[in-house]
Amino acid sequence: MSPEHDQHHPHGREAALWKLGLGAIGIVFGDIGTSPLYAFRETFAGHHPLALDPPHIMGVISLMFWSMMIVVTLKYVTLIMRADNKGEGGSLALLALINRESGQKRWTAGIVILGVFATALFYGDSMITPAVSVLSAVEGLAVAAPGFSNWVQPIVIAILVFLFSIQRTGTARVGAMFGPIMLIYFATIATLGVISAAQTPEVLWAFLPTYALNFFLIDPVAAFLALGSVVLAVTGAEALYADMGHFGRKPIRFSWLWFVLPALMCNYMGQGALLMRDASAVHSPFYFLAPEYLRLPLVGIATMAAIIASQAVITGAFSVTQQGIQLGFIPRLRISHTSADTAGQIYIPLINWALMIAIILLVLTFQTSSNLTAAYGIAVTGAMLIDNFLIAVVLFTLWKWKKRYAIPLLAVFFLVDLAYFAANLTKVPDGGWFPLLAGIAIFTLLTTWAKGRRLMVERMREGAMPIKVFIQSAASSATRVPGTAVFMTSTPDGVPHALLHNLKHNKVLHERVILLTVKIADVPFVPDEKRVKLDDLGQGFHRMLMFYGFMQEADVPAALKEAGACGTACGGTFNMMDTSFFLSRQTLLASDRPGMHIWREKLFAWMLRNAESAMEFFRLPTNRVVELGSQVEI
Repeated sequence: MSPEHDQHHPHGREAALWKLGLGAIGIVFGDIGTSPLYAFRETFAGHHPLALDPPHIMGVISLMFWSMMIVVTLKYVTLIMRADNKGEGGSLALLALINRESGQKRWTAGIVILGVFATALFYGDSMITPAVSVLSAVEGLAVAAPGFSNWVQPIVIAILVFLFSIQRTGTARVGAMFGPIMLIYFATIATLGVISAAQTPEVLWAFLPTYALNFFLIDPVAAFLALGSVVLAVTGAEALYADMGHFGRKPIRFSWLWFVLPALMCNYMGQGALLMRDASAVHSPFYFLAPEYLRLPLVGIATMAAIIASQAVITGAFSVTQQGIQLGFIPRLRISHTSADTAGQIYIPLINWALMIAIILLVLTFQTSSNLTAAYGIAVTGAMLIDNFLIAVVLFTLWKWKKRYAIPLLAVFFLVDLAYFAANLTKVPDGGWFPLLAGIAIFTLLTTWAKGRRLMVERMREGAMPIKVFIQSAASSATRVPGTAVFMTSTPDGVPHALLHNLKHNKVLHERVILLTVKIADVPFVPDEKRVKLDDLGQGFHRMLMFYGFMQEADVPAALKEAGACGTACGGTFNMMDTSFFLSRQTLLASDRPGMHIWREKLFAWMLRNAESAMEFFRLPTNRVVELGSQVEI
């Protein structure tokens, strides 16, 4: 849309902002929006219970408000969301941005490790969020209808099984309902909070930061331990950044400042006011805000909100996995596209069912949302702390901020996040061990795959013959047969192993030979006109580089069809019935050569065996593929 068009149609822009803002409310804010279900309760009735008196209640409300202002509003919405990678957000997208833009290689190794560990913690978060959100919502049945107390776990498991079963059909239609449902949910919790706060108006003074400071002065140990539960109020803040590519910066910022933040604070104020009037409501202040006859409908609304929050996390796990595959941290996995119109609508069966099993095991092991919240904070605070290091690199290296501006701001972020992380470390024995264990296990898998791939490429390069030497020696002596042979190779130099094996065993060369390497760029999308780069090597040989962004699917036949329009540059058009694709399937042999420990080499070999085949991943026609095996020592 042109600037002139914008100037003459301001109402169109406003309408689009409202529409995208509504969509963001439905998808992006599900996680942080369901925090009132358990955050306030856990602070007073959790693993480190507080005294139910005005100084503590006002102190907690003040801490929650200023946490949301510093962590969510200032850090994520105002600052980090400006560091987008061509519109995409998230730890891996930010890593790709830093790698592309930063000329200071000294940052690279440490920052990559931190970014990958943040991604590993995200998977831990993806397991805990659906479990704690759905469980805390359905636990409202014990408040609204005590006779159903024994049915809480079976209902939660049934909801989770249903939720994961519908993923393969796509969520576009269901997603259209998310915005209105979350709108009703936020309006409901805000209204209940306002009604309660109106009965105890002195709770409004909690907006002043002096109450948070006073809390630390009168009871410093309790205040520090309380941070472990207060942080539950900002869980989901990192989702605002990760989901930025779906809605854009402005709609997310607009929805947060003008709707979600006020609604959340109204509810927390209401819960605090309720506890000041009635300490017995501490076991479920969220549900006790509603009159008895409205509690069952509130359970229904809260459960739908929890399902939506879970859906957002599941979708995020699919998206992060796709980025990880394309950037070389995760083995190739089967990816199904559930929408012909929206590229981001994907389904990854292995991730889907692995998440479902892990979440159901969490529900059965921890049994209550209160027990699960002990495991929740570690993953969130760990990821937020790592984001500080990433944004520090962005401020100093990419944006060239002056130290007198950047250092004080970063100091505030580090102080707040370190305090939260330290407070959550006290909950490790009570369940905080789970996200740490899951994070370390996933981090090991991701780094093993990345390092193993690098070592394998290096070993294959060691024995590679220069392509010019090969063409001169083999092209004139070998028998040439009609058709096109495409040899897929991970390195854009040297002769592919599949080509050497084919010549050795079949003793023929095709009239046209394409040495094809697919490269994933550090940007989310590569335009079609920049998809293919060709180099004519002579005597019917062509070197082809095919570029994709880390959010795109590599469809090799479609790209070859487009490249065929270049005419003589690549020897003419591509007819799939006249084209054969040669792939090399490596069998790894663990050895004592320097590189990785034997156990990691064996782990990498197992991951390679179970990865999706290149044929399916690159969408090659099954009846036109020839696979040739080779052995590689790493």
